[in-house]
Amino acid sequence: MTIPTTTLPSGDELPMVGVGTWQLDDDTVGDSVRAGLDAGYGHVDTAEGYHNEAAIGDALSEYDREDYFLTSKVLPKHLDYESVIAACEASLDRLNTEYLDLYLVHWPNPAISIRETMNAMAHLKEAGKVRNVGVSNFSAYQLSTAQHVSDVPIAVNQIEYHPWNTQDDVVEHCRETDTVVEAAAPLGRTEVFEDETIQTVAEEYGRSVPQVILKWAVENDVVPLPKSTSPDHVRANLELFDWDLAEEDRRRIDDIDRHQPVYDHPARDWTSDTYGISQ
Repeated sequence: MTIPTTTLPSGDELPMVGVGTWQLDDDTVGDSVRAGLDAGYGHVDTAEGYHNEAAIGDALSEYDREDYFLTSKVLPKHLDYESVIAACEASLDRLNTEYLDLYLVHWPNPAISIRETMNAMAHLKEAGKVRNVGVSNFSAYQLSTAQHVSDVPIAVNQIEYHPWNTQDDVVEHCRETDTVVEAAAPLGRTEVFEDETIQTVAEEYGRSVPQVILKWAVENDVVPLPKSTSPDHVRANLELFDWDLAEEDRRRIDDIDRHQPVYDHPARDWTSDTYGISQ
């Protein structure tokens, strides 16, 4: 199966669907990654904060490096200059690779200068350790600030995006600045499966609810990163490119936005292991 791609500022091609690996432990993530690559995804997304990079590296060792696009992310507690570089090198070691196709700031950290962070990202790109840099969970304001101080293009903003939370202001800014939008939690962590509109559309098309949601994202030029512990579901989530949603049906799904996040809530536990900001 040939998967459509979108072109990043570097000229690299990013596959329009990726294998998500959040909350996949060492016992399940390898099978998920293998199922995805064997089915034709060509795109694997992880992060140091997922604590599964070593197991993913073991699975990826069975494939040629040029045959997949690999993303990882740096935790917000590691966003000072030296820590970004050290975190990247540690991820490269765990993933058993010489470079990342894409390296993201996993969350913004207001206690550390974004200029310092982006300077480190530029250094990693110049050193050939990452080919593209980006951010994740950034608002339009935060992304604009990062773009203003960055010496290298910010290729991607990975955000919570699904039919109940489309974050139109963030997506609009990304469109205006040629920043690719990736969808974390593209299936709303299954919460949106009960939506009557999506169920109706799925029945009309003879498709599963996840397939309709993922197809809707792709047709909105958003790169979804679905994750599953089931290899069968991993394969089914890629069955998106031999059919199309009618424009009116895509708009029906557009219209059910509730501005209801499943994880990107304003409150943060700043002292958690993720942020590590002491008082």
